[in-house]
Amino acid sequence: MTKLFGTDGIRGRANVYPITPDNMMKVAIALGYKLRTLSPDGECRIIIGKDTRKSSYMIENALCAGFIAAGANVFTTGPLPTPAISFLTRQMRCDAGVMISASHNPYHDNGIKLFDKRGFKLSQGLEAEIEELVLNKSFDDLCCHNDKLGQEIKIQDAYGRYIEYLKTIFPKEEDLHGMKIVVDSANGAAHRIAREVFWELGSEVITIGDEPNGFNINDQCGSMHPELLSKTVIDNKADLGIALDGDADRIVICDEKGQIISGDQLLALIATFASFISFDSTIILTFFSVPDLRTITDPPSLIPLEYQQLEQELEINMFLRK
Repeated sequence: MTKLFGTDGIRGRANVYPITPDNMMKVAIALGYKLRTLSPDGECRIIIGKDTRKSSYMIENALCAGFIAAGANVFTTGPLPTPAISFLTRQMRCDAGVMISASHNPYHDNGIKLFDKRGFKLSQGLEAEIEELVLNKSFDDLCCHNDKLGQEIKIQDAYGRYIEYLKTIFPKEEDLHGMKIVVDSANGAAHRIAREVFWELGSEVITIGDEPNGFNINDQCGSMHPELLSKTVIDNKADLGIALDGDADRIVICDEKGQIISGDQLLALIATFASFISFDSTIILTFFSVPDLRTITDPPSLIPLEYQQLEQELEINMFLRK
């Protein structure tokens, strides 16, 4: 049987199987059908976000058609970061969330990431059930009766909701006044949000990678190409540089000298800081990150896990306390 799902949803070249409109519609029908059958009242709510690729609009329309045909109500947000869709899935009490993106890949790729009602990745078991329905089931059996069709609702304030949520994470007694920060949004999903969050927290913000045209996402900018970030920080005598990828779930930071701080180094810094505020400086991570972190002087305790184990551990307890 052909496998649809990889390690992070379904991904491939846009408008080429499996990222075709008809296949995306089938995936939506299958997921909508499963959620509807699991719902006590036979109803379900699904939220969809996307990045700035031109093909994301094609996929969004296909997903909406499939979910509506399966009897699901769909909320669309427009371009938003992947973590925003995870957050809004929980906040809006949705049964599932979908992010349309190929993350840090070039514009010609695209894909979908699926979240359960808690904002976590869809379970492997449910992914397998969806694959079985898509590949082996008649869709006449999965679509609802025409008097049970769902509807699409555009969420006008999704952007503002996420900004306010991000600001609540920042300590209330602190602000960023006096700081100059360069933000590279990779011409992607965070091209509006990233600037506003830091500006509302008080910093002077210099933006790059904030003019998406549907084709320039991750193109010589963002976390995959931090050279522009470093140069801009140095040229503008900024205090800090932050580069995101196309769906803003990956970050690279540079200091005032333009020196890049890797993600694993950043994890070690966070763990070290956590140890000063009474948390245990233990990091739960995938095996891929272990070699880099072990090169750091006096590293924190490391618990390497396979990806699915990592997700389960995070679900049990986000922070390990002493």
